[in-house]
Amino acid sequence: MHGPETDAAQDVLAGEATRVLDLCRARGLTVATAESCTGGLVAAALTAIAGSSDVVDRGVVTYSNAAKREMLGVSAATLEAHGAVSEETAREMVDGLLRIAGTSLGVSVTGIAGPGGGSEAKPVGLVHFAAGTREGKVIARREVFAGQDRAGVRRLATLTALAMLAELAGTQD
Repeated sequence: MHGPETDAAQDVLAGEATRVLDLCRARGLTVATAESCTGGLVAAALTAIAGSSDVVDRGVVTYSNAAKREMLGVSAATLEAHGAVSEETAREMVDGLLRIAGTSLGVSVTGIAGPGGGSEAKPVGLVHFAAGTREGKVIARREVFAGQDRAGVRRLATLTALAMLAELAGTQD
């Protein structure tokens, strides 16, 4: 599936990924990702750039609740009380990621890409993000990418995660 729109979308992703890598390189920072609904697209965008291995350490895809618990230490109580698609889960995902990876920065993504799986309280397109530093600073974001198909939700979520990493990287000295 190629065409002007697909190529433009890829250019935007590559530009944002390059920005993250450049900011991290300039500050000696490393990055890890924990992804659910994006299925590794954030890590893929970063590692599509030649030379990214000096910044990118690892990416984990924790699609199931069991994977979130086992690999990242998200508590069963959090998943039970708030669900996988919640700020609380996104925060625990990035906390666990930073603990296991030991990187300077980390980002987590959890959401409902659709087309099914949504509800009135948690519509299709709802995505929660958390980005954090090894020192404990965390920023969280909630977005609803309404009117997007599955690919659109995943692409916009990937761009948002990259923007959050760039925001954090830009504040680290």
